[in-house]
Amino acid sequence: MKKQYKLLVVDVDGTLLNSRGVISTEDAEAIARARERGVGVVVSTGRAAMAAGWVLDHLQLDGYHIFYDGALVLNPISGRECYAEPIDGPLAREALDFARQTGVHIDLYSSARYFIEQEDWAADIRRQFFRLTPTISSLDEVCRRERIIKGTLITRSPEERQQALEVQGRFRGRLAFSWTMTPAYPDIDFINILSARVSKGRALEELCRFLKVPLADVVAIGDGVNDVSLLKKAGLAVAMANSSEELRSVAQTVTHDVDHSGVAEAIKKFIL
Repeated sequence: MKKQYKLLVVDVDGTLLNSRGVISTEDAEAIARARERGVGVVVSTGRAAMAAGWVLDHLQLDGYHIFYDGALVLNPISGRECYAEPIDGPLAREALDFARQTGVHIDLYSSARYFIEQEDWAADIRRQFFRLTPTISSLDEVCRRERIIKGTLITRSPEERQQALEVQGRFRGRLAFSWTMTPAYPDIDFINILSARVSKGRALEELCRFLKVPLADVVAIGDGVNDVSLLKKAGLAVAMANSSEELRSVAQTVTHDVDHSGVAEAIKKFIL
């Protein structure tokens, strides 16, 4: 008999969102059918909750979801958190200062807002693709008054990537750095800066404990290095065909790529 899974956890960029920045009809329909079977569906993303809201609306998903690469597990409808791991305030200010010294672009996030100091090309991408409206403010002041869930370095050139690596090297072991991308912007790196205790895998553990769902009853699907910890914790680990080799090495199976509805293929094979 096929195992009856209770929870499906799906990454967003590169897994649900294809190179055109949309969710295929096949993926959306398969997710709806899984929910009809009584399977809970959770998105797990490096995005802020406000940047994933339209994805949840499009798929008609409620309940708790994993945001900020695992730094926040939140029900966006009720506003209730079941887990949060913010960056220590003084450490956030230290990272901000060093990023400025290197010259790399940095922005900051609380649980509900996205902060920048001035409009630029990165803010345009956030607004147009991620549907995020920035709050323009002194980031020094933001560090003093807000709970910082995530910072992000954004690079689009070899020089900027080297600057981001300098920041990562400076805070190695003190902060977690998660390099992500989206197929819609293949030449741009989005490097999430998080508490060193954060991972998607740990967030999944906390969510499953909260929901009283065994990890063995979870199917997880992802494509990026930031999904490695997630797939390691799940009962069934599924990598997209467009995944990195590092992710494939921890997956139990590989599905189609994101432009060929790999999520739908995995749902049909293992859930429906």
